[in-house]
Amino acid sequence: MSDHTSPLAIETSGLTKTFGTHKAVDGIDLTVQAGTVYGVLGPNGAGKTTSVRMLATLLRPDGGEARVFGHDVRLDADAVRRKIGLTGQYASLDEDLTGTQNLLLLGRLLGYGMPTAGQRAEQLLEAFGLTDAAARQVKNYSGGMRRRIDIAASLLKTPDLLFLDEPTTGLDPRSRSQVWDVVRTVVAQGTTVLLTTQYLEEADQLADRLAVIDHGRLIAEGTPGQLKADVGSGVLRVRLRNAAERAVAERVLAAALDSAVQRHADPVLLTAGSTPGGPSTAPAEQASIALAELTRAGIVVDEFSLGQPSLDEVFLTLTDRSNQEAPA
Repeated sequence: MSDHTSPLAIETSGLTKTFGTHKAVDGIDLTVQAGTVYGVLGPNGAGKTTSVRMLATLLRPDGGEARVFGHDVRLDADAVRRKIGLTGQYASLDEDLTGTQNLLLLGRLLGYGMPTAGQRAEQLLEAFGLTDAAARQVKNYSGGMRRRIDIAASLLKTPDLLFLDEPTTGLDPRSRSQVWDVVRTVVAQGTTVLLTTQYLEEADQLADRLAVIDHGRLIAEGTPGQLKADVGSGVLRVRLRNAAERAVAERVLAAALDSAVQRHADPVLLTAGSTPGGPSTAPAEQASIALAELTRAGIVVDEFSLGQPSLDEVFLTLTDRSNQEAPA
């Protein structure tokens, strides 16, 4: 398969990687359309970064197949590297150099002459809102600025596919929003982005399609809307008056809705979804029955609402199922 005929940025089939006795990636199948943002979600240790490193030719797969724009990551690694850019979880810059010096150095390593490297560095610093900080050492940059210049470095030669491995980890909301704007700009210019993240809002904001990985396996895949619909057509959220009654309320809701109940950091908040393929009752009727059961049990509810599940609730439900199904 050549990159001239394949409309796919990434294709994997049965991709596996084992470290000792631990199978970090266990038979993952992915299909990523060119020109999109594809989000990969999963808890720590799920296999996200290992998958990215195999696709970026930094790790050799132990089994299965993986292609980037039609090029096999094992048999044609050089062609894959010419197509991709990678921004890892940690900045790969020299902190004692200025922003401009870092981009000049990397541009020269990529084969640009000095005038071209300087012009490209200037363009990227302006595009990423870093012109005023260009002459400052990177060690004096804020977290958000570091992530922006790290992504800029990945774009010195505009890649067909950009891997962003948890690009906003540890950033404040304002800096995270700035990085999101950068990602949207990159995609608008034709680059495909594979984004790994633990921030559900980030995936909801940016991704056209999502893969959820847990224990090295793909446990769900689809658009954010499809994943929400698969988990349940309605989620009941209740706020209790008395946090001490949470355990009893949890049991009552689980029985009434035939569904797992999620606890939250807020001790009076519980959420539960209607069960897909479960009771034929409509979600609103199920919610009414559940609220009546809480009243019958003497539990006071101060607030309640019924709506589509959030991506956070989808993620918790899917990973809970995965933990129940995973072998000991």
